[in-house]
Amino acid sequence: MQPSLTNESNKGIWGQMALWKKILIGMTLGILVGAIFGHDAEVLKPIGTLFIHAIKMLIVPLVFCSLIVGVTSMQDTRKMGRIGLKSVFIYLGTTAVAITIGMVLATVLTPGDGLNMVASAAADEGKSAPSLVDTIINLVPKNPVDALAAGNILQIIVFALGLGISFNLVGEKAKPAVAVFESLAEAMYKLTEIVMKFAPYGIFGLMAWVSGKYGLDILMPLIKVIAVAYIGSIIHVVFVYSGIISVFARLNPIRYLKALVNPAAVAFTTTSSSGTLPATIKCAREEMGVSKGISSFVLPLGATINMDGTALYQGVTALFVAQAFGVDLGMAEYVTIILTATLASIGTAGVPGAGLIMLSLVLTTVGLPMEGLAIIAGIDRILDMARTSVNVCGDLMVSVLVGKSENELDTAVYNKEATATPEFQVQGHQSSYSNADAS
Repeated sequence: MQPSLTNESNKGIWGQMALWKKILIGMTLGILVGAIFGHDAEVLKPIGTLFIHAIKMLIVPLVFCSLIVGVTSMQDTRKMGRIGLKSVFIYLGTTAVAITIGMVLATVLTPGDGLNMVASAAADEGKSAPSLVDTIINLVPKNPVDALAAGNILQIIVFALGLGISFNLVGEKAKPAVAVFESLAEAMYKLTEIVMKFAPYGIFGLMAWVSGKYGLDILMPLIKVIAVAYIGSIIHVVFVYSGIISVFARLNPIRYLKALVNPAAVAFTTTSSSGTLPATIKCAREEMGVSKGISSFVLPLGATINMDGTALYQGVTALFVAQAFGVDLGMAEYVTIILTATLASIGTAGVPGAGLIMLSLVLTTVGLPMEGLAIIAGIDRILDMARTSVNVCGDLMVSVLVGKSENELDTAVYNKEATATPEFQVQGHQSSYSNADAS
């Protein structure tokens, strides 16, 4: 009897190929198929829609379970509060920097000049932004089950944090419940891994539909705004994030940039910060040496409130709309855009397309035509790829920074090459951290 073939030999070239390469191939083939078959390629859209639905299916249980596991892994509630404050402060600070970069680039490169568009008299006024008091009140869910069912991420975070802290305070009696949530978190990571195996096919279907419906020519009039957004994204990651890693964490920024390639590639193609969480946590623990407690708490939090890429995108597109419709903005409007986009980023759930919803608030706040939203919607998928990648890179930067400040960053792992790092374990069975290290 001949020996059975190994799993690796049975996989073939496609099975052994890295996920991001498969996704890139799917995206390229989708564009080609859409360009060739035109509107007939719409029959492929359900494939992409199924994939997006599967991604959205993961968001609520993934965030909920990950946060509870992250909170319960830190028995010291004072330490958890300190880590939370550090994370939020850094996230909001880099968000303000991101939108400023976007607005400066859009002011200098003027992507909207020459379009000479005219707003209709019956233009939508849009929705007014909620007041600060309403925003704070709406953080606490009246019914946590309703919040989970509706996918209200901020309310879910508040409930998960409260439940996790309560588990810690209860102590021994809460251990069975904590074990259940740890098992659920493990299962959600595995389910996400399964769903992501279908990413190349889902992306193929979506790109074939977009390319077939709009054609390649739709990108030409808007190529400048796309370029500005991508240039701003690169500047923010390479200079701002790497600079923070170098100056404040005293770590090699090149190692950070090398390590983030895989999660950034997943984020770029799925356009979901929350859906990229497993890849982000894997990278933070395996390749950057961030502890289980820090990564399980900071990264799910960042997937919800860290929207640097979204803020940068809002700065670029708001000025693009203003230039396209010939609206002059003063310093007061610029400051308003920065404040609105920074605060609105907290409520931008990490799912595809949410940034477009928040852009409507920014346009409304400074009185820009809502028709501009329709222009941006045509290229939103392309812009979403860049801004989601920036968001994920920012999550990793903050996890490294907080981990270093809390003495929960294994610098030996951080400075190793990715191939030399240990196998990723969600439960942290192979963690190199002792109680002394986590002090």
